[in-house]
Amino acid sequence: MSNELSEAAEAVTTLPDAPPVGWSNALRDRRDRRLPRIAGPSGLVVFGVTGDLSRKKLMPAVYDLANRGLLPPGFTLVGFARRDWADEDFAQVVHDAVREHARTPFHEEVWHQLAEGMRFIPGDFDDDTAFKQLKAAVEELDHSRGTAGNHAFYLSVPPRFFPKVVRQLKKHGLADAPEGSWRRAVIEKPFGHDLRSAEELNRVVHDVFEPDQVFRIDHYLGKETVQNILALRFANEMYEPVWNRSYVDHVQITMAEDIGIGGRAGYYDGIGAARDVVQNHLLQLMALTAMEEPIAFDAESLLTEKLKVLKSVRVPRNPGEHTVLAQYAEGWQGGEKVAGYLQEEGIDAQSRTDTYAAIRLEVDNRRWAGVPFYLRTGKRLGRRVTEIAVVLKRAPHSPFDATATEELGENAVVIRVQPDEGMTVRFGSKVPGTSMEIRDVSMDFAYGESFTESSPEAYERLILDVLLGDANLFPRHQEVEESWKILDPIEEYWARHGRPAQYAAGSWGPVEADEMLARDGRSWRRP
Repeated sequence: MSNELSEAAEAVTTLPDAPPVGWSNALRDRRDRRLPRIAGPSGLVVFGVTGDLSRKKLMPAVYDLANRGLLPPGFTLVGFARRDWADEDFAQVVHDAVREHARTPFHEEVWHQLAEGMRFIPGDFDDDTAFKQLKAAVEELDHSRGTAGNHAFYLSVPPRFFPKVVRQLKKHGLADAPEGSWRRAVIEKPFGHDLRSAEELNRVVHDVFEPDQVFRIDHYLGKETVQNILALRFANEMYEPVWNRSYVDHVQITMAEDIGIGGRAGYYDGIGAARDVVQNHLLQLMALTAMEEPIAFDAESLLTEKLKVLKSVRVPRNPGEHTVLAQYAEGWQGGEKVAGYLQEEGIDAQSRTDTYAAIRLEVDNRRWAGVPFYLRTGKRLGRRVTEIAVVLKRAPHSPFDATATEELGENAVVIRVQPDEGMTVRFGSKVPGTSMEIRDVSMDFAYGESFTESSPEAYERLILDVLLGDANLFPRHQEVEESWKILDPIEEYWARHGRPAQYAAGSWGPVEADEMLARDGRSWRRP
């Protein structure tokens, strides 16, 4: 027996450090689409961890990823904020947030494994002692939890603190990854408030982190239906032939909210709907809708094609006719009387901040020349909805009597981003009966009905992509700057010309926006 043991021990000690050439793991299958999407050893450090975004989105998303088996067993979550908390207090806050907001069922065993890797660092962003404690905590977690020096720093803080936080990370060596490891920075919008501030922010951040280490979060790009735009266009043959100026009359991209500013007066006033939504969400949706097919589904290829669109956008020569900014006035919504924007708590009665923006843009390239893209967003509108409607031209000739087609509208492909994610194709069909009457009908695809697995929340996908280093769904700094080049002239025009228009809360926007489309012989869709 002793000889057998010694031979076994000798065999163990003579095993090579790396698998021999030609060796393959029999348990891995290249067709397996789940295993490659599991994050390796890593941790997440969240600055501003006590805010609403962290409590309602980030912490539940981390738990949901763990619950789905997509995080490593030793994953760590470190919170940094101005609270006098111990690690146990922070864990309780995360626990409560998860129980209230998580998408997946709560399992004690998953929670306990996750909680073992939680740490909390009290302090503010000027506190060198706190950042020294953060560095010590990160190094301790590398040893105790096996995070291998891989950490992402999530800046869930107001934009004015971005430069201060990244400089502190550099000062205390937290931005420098050990050999063979990585460090990444995650930044929430807004990415500046105009082109100049965006360029300055990019300069400061890139002085600390390389461009491929910076992940700018636009949570809309994490939604399944937004990613499905690419699948719809480039994995099917039936849409691409008509996805051009020969068949498309116009495109409408709408992001409507049925709520007011809530408690965000301090953030929202002075920024407004155009800067808050058009510059990032809507222009990104427009770029995905209008872009050419990328050579591959990777970050660089997607960036190349989206930049071509953004660089080709023609800013309205007459912003007074082709853009509308407005504020909601008092009105009725959900059966309740609600206050107007200027009556909201914390808002200056002379504020000119817009809560609604509608913009007409064109893309100067061969595919889209002459096709208008209408972008609109607003608060206190009829209902919460985000959609992209590609409206097709009418048939060039109709053999039917005018009375047969008087109820026939335009064909449309509508991608519903939220809340009922899916797609609608609208076309004309004969009404049953003895007479020839053609009326609009719709074919619906809904994610909830077509797939057994529910769609993950956007932040789940985006946090996992950060940990994997997959930048496909994150805007690069070039896209941010090109978007500001589009919006800045519009903002400058409205800063010089009058006050925003008014619209009643609960309506679909100001009459001026309807008139903007009416001048083109078109009208807004009612989502």
